[in-house]
Amino acid sequence: MDIILYLLQFIQYQHKQICWLINLICRYIPLKQWAFDDSHSPKYQKFKIDELPKVISYQQDWNWKDLISYYQQRYHKTIRPVFRRVECDIPKHCTCPACDVPVDYLMWNDGRKKSQVLCKVCQTLFSPTKDNRFSKNTVLRCPHCNHSLVHKKDRKHFIIHKCVNPKCPYYLHNLKKVDKKHLDEDYGKNKYKLHYIYREFTIDFFKLDLNSLTKNASSLKFTKFDSNTMSLCLTLHVNLGLSLRKTKQALKDLYNIDISHQSSANYCKSAAMCIKPFVDNYDYGTGKVFTADETYIKIRGVKAYIWFIMDAAKRSIIGYQVSDNRGVGPCILAMRMAFRHLKKLPENFHFIADGYSAYPLAAQQFFREFGDKFKFDITQVIGLTNDDEVSRVFRPYKQMIERLNRTYKVSYRPTNGFDNIDGANYDLALWVAYYNFLRPHKHAGCKVLNKVEMLEGAENMPGKWQLLIFLGQQTILNLQNQASA
Repeated sequence: MDIILYLLQFIQYQHKQICWLINLICRYIPLKQWAFDDSHSPKYQKFKIDELPKVISYQQDWNWKDLISYYQQRYHKTIRPVFRRVECDIPKHCTCPACDVPVDYLMWNDGRKKSQVLCKVCQTLFSPTKDNRFSKNTVLRCPHCNHSLVHKKDRKHFIIHKCVNPKCPYYLHNLKKVDKKHLDEDYGKNKYKLHYIYREFTIDFFKLDLNSLTKNASSLKFTKFDSNTMSLCLTLHVNLGLSLRKTKQALKDLYNIDISHQSSANYCKSAAMCIKPFVDNYDYGTGKVFTADETYIKIRGVKAYIWFIMDAAKRSIIGYQVSDNRGVGPCILAMRMAFRHLKKLPENFHFIADGYSAYPLAAQQFFREFGDKFKFDITQVIGLTNDDEVSRVFRPYKQMIERLNRTYKVSYRPTNGFDNIDGANYDLALWVAYYNFLRPHKHAGCKVLNKVEMLEGAENMPGKWQLLIFLGQQTILNLQNQASA
């Protein structure tokens, strides 16, 4: 017995020591944290995307005739029209919103008030006015408290729905994280995102055409110059990064070709119109890690944005978009371009971006549109230093896309901005074609990222540009044949 008591006391002593060590480790020894502490702050709550709401649909696949036959077969009960002692004063056009039964099977449910109608077939209660709970085909509900969402604001491309339930557990949880002294300030609660919010898009970005081409492009029928002059313009303007006026001067000094800078711009537009379908529809054989970022340019002195999505394995640009805003729409279009040749996402797929909320919202829309085949989370690398484990592991991928932004800015700066968004579109399309198919890369052994057999036979860069235009024309013909088939 003494030995058993001794062992029990020793176990209790060990338990105290273990508790003391755990307390010491938690207080004074920093562990590798997977999420940075500031990301859980209520100040960062507005950058987070809430989960999808519950959708309650009032549309039924059956009608009143199906119900009557079902009752007859199952219960041997025949549902007859309502027997009325007085003339029916329910409007003749009134039907049950659930089973669409006519007025013969409807009756008043609240006596002389005559504000509520009962359906004898499906036992549904409803108001005879148009503004009832069945006036909407679907109702959005909060996934945390099942409370109906309230239509709050109308934006350019989406509608904001909000859960205003003061007892919602999601709201109460976020409210506890806010310091009380901040809540006592003027508009204290309005400074933080506390309620559940859902954005309902009014534009279906998944039905927009990705094969849209630039406008106002000139014809490839040459009158004064030939295709060689056009390819020389592309080589000087895109490969060497010369402005249009310097391209004009270089052609005059080197080849004695007197061409205006506007003609060079028209040639570039025409080439971009042909090459862009080939670049966009080329199967790059992507890997399991994508990285994305956006950078800004100037169009007539106003900020516009360019979105890039890169395959981290081959470092090819697989998605790009020019937009006049930083919303989720162009982000979805760039993702659609990147996922064009994928039927489903590969296993252990990672999509790496910064802390901007457009990427998680776009990922949510992909899951809503395609289901589990395109369900993925955004790995957000926040800040410039590795303050958390996520940044330490995925920082190299983020640096790839940042380096790509700087590479593009080198060719963008000589332009001093663009005159319109079409000019930005054709310039970006040509630069992506050069980056993916013509530019030698040091990490690839000073070779191009994507080898095309036809381009390997060209002796010089102007010849490669002409072959790219030819490949683009073939791609356009194939797309037209597929559309007509």
